[in-house]
Amino acid sequence: MSVVITKQSGERAPFSKESLRRSLINSGADKEDADRICDQIEQEIYNGISTKELYEKAFKLLKKIRSSIAARYSLKRALQRLGPDGFYFEKWVAKIFEVQGNDTVTSQTLIGKSSVSHEVDVVISNKETDIVCECKFRNDIDAKISVTTPMYFLSRFNDLKGKEFTFFNRPFKPVRGYLITNAFFTTDSIAFAECYHINLISWNYPEDHSIKRLTDRQGLYPVTCLTKLTKKEEQILLSKNCILVRELVKNPVLLDHFKFTEKRKAIILKEANELLSMTK
Repeated sequence: MSVVITKQSGERAPFSKESLRRSLINSGADKEDADRICDQIEQEIYNGISTKELYEKAFKLLKKIRSSIAARYSLKRALQRLGPDGFYFEKWVAKIFEVQGNDTVTSQTLIGKSSVSHEVDVVISNKETDIVCECKFRNDIDAKISVTTPMYFLSRFNDLKGKEFTFFNRPFKPVRGYLITNAFFTTDSIAFAECYHINLISWNYPEDHSIKRLTDRQGLYPVTCLTKLTKKEEQILLSKNCILVRELVKNPVLLDHFKFTEKRKAIILKEANELLSMTK
């Protein structure tokens, strides 16, 4: 009889040893270590085990091998710690576009053609394309965004599309809309968005441009990935607008606020540099 795991949403699914093995390898573990971890976890799991407990077991074992691998493996949970209201998730999304050469600003109110005001999470421009982005943060990382969300976003986008505003000291006319979540989209959401040309990004969609792929490829890891920081220390760095691990590596003086010993500081920066070195 196969073991069933329980997701945060309450949904139940069969445990897949191969999926676990693949996620470990994708995080940087070699095949031998991945097999060893999978074998150990397979002996310890029980029917109905939560995905959280399963993750914690794998995370703990990875951390013993190398903390930077565990840090990379923790990305989904690290994004969850950009909550609980998603304020820092919006900041992180803005960074995704900034590293690609765009200008960004978060939390803006725009008046549409209908004279209705719209809260826009991220305004994005690269002097050629002007974009408005809505972020849907979920504390339940297994959550699925239903089709009503892109429907609602489309009506808001159409009210803003083509209207001229001023951002970054130049005219700004929205021509593209993005809907981005740290969770998942339903198949209906994807079908609707494809039909009406709404750009979606979620944890696993689109396959080659998903949050997971973008982060690993460009090294966009949030500081909440780092295993050598406490949650309180993470929040302090976020409050200082240090959202990405690469920003901490570039400006290690940010760690001086904590009055760490040089040894502790070196340990944190070592993990951060190793994490960034694994980008692909």
